[in-house]
Amino acid sequence: MKKIVLIITVFSSAIAMAQIAIGKSELSKIQPANTVTNPSISLEFYDNADNTKGLVLPWTSTVINQPIAYNSTTEAGYRGMQGTVVDGTIIFDLSDKKVKYMKNGTWSALTGALPLIAGATTYSSFNAVDSSLQDSKKEGASAKAAIGGNSTTDTTAGILVLTDANRAMVLPKVASPHLNIKNPTPGLMAYDTTKKQLAVYNGTVWSFWKP
Repeated sequence: MKKIVLIITVFSSAIAMAQIAIGKSELSKIQPANTVTNPSISLEFYDNADNTKGLVLPWTSTVINQPIAYNSTTEAGYRGMQGTVVDGTIIFDLSDKKVKYMKNGTWSALTGALPLIAGATTYSSFNAVDSSLQDSKKEGASAKAAIGGNSTTDTTAGILVLTDANRAMVLPKVASPHLNIKNPTPGLMAYDTTKKQLAVYNGTVWSFWKP
């Protein structure tokens, strides 16, 4: 709970700022001069070679009397925040244990299990994710952190919204996250600096994506 409060406090204090660095003193610089802050970064995490931590997406709850689950079935606002789910939204969907993002108005999965047999359409089952640690926790329906030049006026539904159209988030960089991140949490994301891939963990298996 203390970690959750700390994260909320950090994001709350960052609402009016255009560029944010978490776990490091400053954002990456533009190469090769390495003296000017990269203007294309909205949010960046600690990225030294010894990093073994990733970004964990918010879990959803399906417990009675808890905020409405934010998943591909309900498409409701996260933790009770009603509103249109916009393209680019990323969630950890407890209904089927997959990390998904909204693409052209449709949910696309970033995680899944490998077919039991090559070419088969039957997939191995997922282990149940234990969400009991967060089932009793409730955040305010208006909880939101917006980062960017439009942060004070942005009305997009979401718990963390990057408002600039010309900046992006840089994921935590980890060498071989499937080997070096111990006890990963469902919904964890990182950039694999060894394979140059996006690594996502769904509670059972790692999925790796590359262009």
